[in-house]
Amino acid sequence: MTMSETLTPARRAEARRLRASFVKLLAARLFQALVVALIVGIVGFAMMQALPGDAAYRIAAGRYGYDVVDAAAAEAMRLQLGLDRPALEMLMVWIGQALTFDLGHSFVTGAPVVDEILHQLGHSVGLAFISILVALALAVPVGTLAGLRPGSLFDRISGGAALVLRATPAFLIGILLILFIAVELRLTPASGHGHGTHFVLPALTLGLVLGSVLSRVVRNAVAEAVASEPFRFARQKGLSLPAALRRHAFRNAAVPVITYLGVQTALLLEGVVVVESVFSWPGIGHALTHAVFERDIPMVQGTALVLGLGFVVLSFVVDISCRMLDPRLAQ
Repeated sequence: MTMSETLTPARRAEARRLRASFVKLLAARLFQALVVALIVGIVGFAMMQALPGDAAYRIAAGRYGYDVVDAAAAEAMRLQLGLDRPALEMLMVWIGQALTFDLGHSFVTGAPVVDEILHQLGHSVGLAFISILVALALAVPVGTLAGLRPGSLFDRISGGAALVLRATPAFLIGILLILFIAVELRLTPASGHGHGTHFVLPALTLGLVLGSVLSRVVRNAVAEAVASEPFRFARQKGLSLPAALRRHAFRNAAVPVITYLGVQTALLLEGVVVVESVFSWPGIGHALTHAVFERDIPMVQGTALVLGLGFVVLSFVVDISCRMLDPRLAQ
């Protein structure tokens, strides 16, 4: 007897509904990815063309240095890279290459854009992963304790601390951590990359910012679950508090937590430019800043494209995870 034959009709109907929801969601995300790629490519190219200054001069300076670049070198670079062509022609060439999964070569380094992005993105993904672990380690216990006793002194204090952390710029938190942990206590390096200790300060900075809001998401989800009839009934039956939380609170709380983490992970990868600059972290945000300054058009467009598609992929993963946790979302 196969596994499908042992399922009840209700379970088989639910499985079919989940598969149909998955296929529909996948089709929607693929269409969204196509639209995002087209918009990001056009807008990114237009913004680079609108920047003031001579792009050929900036590119030549990025290659050889500002002290040895003159007008003749800039003109030679313009002809070599085809920057004298009409803007629409350059855009059409890039779109044609992108359709074949070829993002071209960097104007400054000459390396394939894909290789450059994968190298930089790996550093940002690693930092984002550690930062999420730090945020979960802080937010889950704090949010759970606050949600168990809404309106208590601990709930008010944790809420105030979360508000202060969320309102404080990330770069300021990073500088304060450098002054206290790296300079005063000398426990970790102030900046750099290459050793495990270099993760501590940037991951703690991002983890505090992310965990401040995440703790309130957990708090609200736990408070709502604790106030529900199933939870109160489970406690009246004699179920212990940890067991009642596992069965009736954490599963429901996981849906908003995963949704928030999915969105914030995309924002971490896209918006850590300042934090990466403060700690000299060789990530995608820091590299994008240099690419814009050096007018490295293929790098800017390729990076923006990868980040935009990454947001679509993360949204798809979050939607699938939430549907698996709560099949009612697939209806």
